[in-house]
Amino acid sequence: MSDFWRLITLGDPNTRVVLLGASLLGLTAGVIGTFTVLRRRALVGDALAHAALPGICTAYLVVGDKSLIAFLIGALVFGILGVLCISFIRSHTRIKEDAAIGIVLSSFFGFGIVLSRIIQNHPTGNRAGLDTFIFGKAAAMLRQDVLIIAIIAVVVLAAVFLLFKELSSLCFDRDFAATQGWPVFALDVLLMGLICVCTVIGLPAVGVVLMAALLIIPAAAARFWTERLSIMLVIAGSIGMASGAIGTALSALHFEYTIESRIVHMAVPTGPAVVLVATTCFLLSMLLAPQRGIIADLWRRYRFSTRIAAHHVLRALYEIGEVGGDFSNPVSFDALLRLRSWSAAALQRELDRAASRTLIRAVPGGFALTDSGLAEAVRLVRIHRLWETYLVSEASIAPDHVDRDADEIEHVLSPDLIARLEDTLRRQGRLPGAAGGAAASANAECVIPTSPHPIGGPQP
Repeated sequence: MSDFWRLITLGDPNTRVVLLGASLLGLTAGVIGTFTVLRRRALVGDALAHAALPGICTAYLVVGDKSLIAFLIGALVFGILGVLCISFIRSHTRIKEDAAIGIVLSSFFGFGIVLSRIIQNHPTGNRAGLDTFIFGKAAAMLRQDVLIIAIIAVVVLAAVFLLFKELSSLCFDRDFAATQGWPVFALDVLLMGLICVCTVIGLPAVGVVLMAALLIIPAAAARFWTERLSIMLVIAGSIGMASGAIGTALSALHFEYTIESRIVHMAVPTGPAVVLVATTCFLLSMLLAPQRGIIADLWRRYRFSTRIAAHHVLRALYEIGEVGGDFSNPVSFDALLRLRSWSAAALQRELDRAASRTLIRAVPGGFALTDSGLAEAVRLVRIHRLWETYLVSEASIAPDHVDRDADEIEHVLSPDLIARLEDTLRRQGRLPGAAGGAAASANAECVIPTSPHPIGGPQP
């Protein structure tokens, strides 16, 4: 509790520094990562982070001592070199971009590991602290580190704000941006440069291995919530900032538990905590987003399937009544069961749903359509027959094959498309009235085309 109270009051100076630095880093990575994801360059950030390791090692070999500025410059130089290597391989060979990224990522990282081992074997190599840049060590962040992150964050966010329209066009339609006279190559290089800078400043906090996650995960999570880029940038930046703040808070708490009567203290490392919080945000977005989330998608699929089943029940009752010439006669459960490939439980469930909506009513001997149910059944059967007639006349499909096709499409036909079907069939003389006539159209709404195939038999 004392750790928690010190955390929420920001009583620890080191916690304040790390919290501010991780939050700014998450905000910047989330914003610039949005363009990375939309540009389909999500793995470029990973390649940059791994390519930065030999740059850090080279900077130490040149300077001879631990210097954050020198490390960042070396990481930036090698990161840009890695991007140029990816571009060269993609442009001058038949190797695809994903393979080029894999080649550069593994090659540069392997070279960095070799240099790191050489430095660590040197008598003064322990002073380099290279493990910090591989795995991250946000708890060691200093005020000057936060100042550098803040300056870079202001530069990156200002560039995004000033070039929002150009970067948007570059991500969505590079050819259109070129036709507008914008320097697309320079914009692409600028975007890669911003990614490089953002990646480099994040290395001391989350390290080479996890920096790519901050560039990709907040943007991917934000994509579930909106279709607008401006809102996506705000959401991605907010998720990145919240991940940095919450991850830092979790790492500031010390948990303890007992193993074999011994009290064991455990502290969560900051970098992995930040990434795990971002991953949690991604999973929640994937599940709960109102338009693109899995739960919303399953709910839409469920509602659509129940609507289709209800349509089939109403159409089955209408077609049986149409064959008998009287829609008021009851239709038995067994007659409905034979008409389509329903199971008894599924048919009973759909009949109960239709009855709850007052579309059908139970009568002695079976079920019958109510007035509202009959009106809805007429509408559904008419759309079904319009599409069947169109398929027979325009697509030259055999009449005994059109019922299944109409079953699949009738539930999604828009009113505009239905009107065009009516107009086409009137021109062919298959519906009464002249094409385009308002009175004829009104009369035609009451006319159901004759089925091109026998009705009332078993259907798929």
